[in-house]
Amino acid sequence: MKTYQIANTDLTVSRLSLGCMNWGNGEAPARAGQLLATALEQGITHFDHADIYARGKSETLFGEALKQIPGARDKIVLQSKCGIRFSNDPKPGDPGRYDFSYAHIIEAVEGSLARLQTNHLDLLLLHRPDALAEPEEVARAFDELQRGGKVRYFGVSNHTPAQIELLKRYVSQPLVANQLEVNILHSYMIEEGVMTNQTGARYTAGAGLIDYCRLHDILVEAWSPLAGGQLINPASKTAGPVQVAAARVAELAEAHGTTREAIALAWLLRHPAGIQPIIGTTQVDRLVDSCAADSVELSREEWYSL
Repeated sequence: MKTYQIANTDLTVSRLSLGCMNWGNGEAPARAGQLLATALEQGITHFDHADIYARGKSETLFGEALKQIPGARDKIVLQSKCGIRFSNDPKPGDPGRYDFSYAHIIEAVEGSLARLQTNHLDLLLLHRPDALAEPEEVARAFDELQRGGKVRYFGVSNHTPAQIELLKRYVSQPLVANQLEVNILHSYMIEEGVMTNQTGARYTAGAGLIDYCRLHDILVEAWSPLAGGQLINPASKTAGPVQVAAARVAELAEAHGTTREAIALAWLLRHPAGIQPIIGTTQVDRLVDSCAADSVELSREEWYSL
């Protein structure tokens, strides 16, 4: 599989990443091991976690699976996220919230390391913005984690250019990744760059976000790249635009002699920003079907038709 070099790091990652959000939702250890082994066979070297996924079970299951493959930890880039807290945690009645406090970042990373059975994360991302974030606290946590060898590099998720700039004013480490929702059905960040000042244009709060990431050497990681499967098997009652998009994906898959997953992901890979799709499947066959995207080259006309 082709790779990306993450700017301002010594990390080389596969163009496709495997997201492990659903690993702890009933997956058996044997199934987890099969998923990991298949991903490695397909050339995937980047794995995405968060401390909240399945309330920690996803990281635990991945850690057990990783332990069964000798030497695998040294060959992969392991990423996790922190900052989202559930309701009733730690006390009954506590609301669901975001938490970028020094104490929570440190505690969250320690928990992830224990569950993943590793002594360091290659990447730590702040998981959605915290309206009460104190950048000085974030900087103190980052410094301590990096100094202790527990996190090598840092980034964010779902952050706007202004939020990133505010953090950069305080943290000494480069912010090297921003994980964002991007797919054919959720293409607002791409569309606003084409439809600027046009009637009916749709804008996002972070206007110019993709270009900002390109200008500042920040890897765009795309979560939900298949729109939750709507681009592959849309429900019969879904809206017309979803059906139209899924039909075009199917047409191009037949024309290219590949899978529908490959076409939808190749649409992201075709963008010059060097977007990295985060595949979220727990099905081995769909994982293989998705990895076929690495060998698909969409024409400009095909890309725009999607």
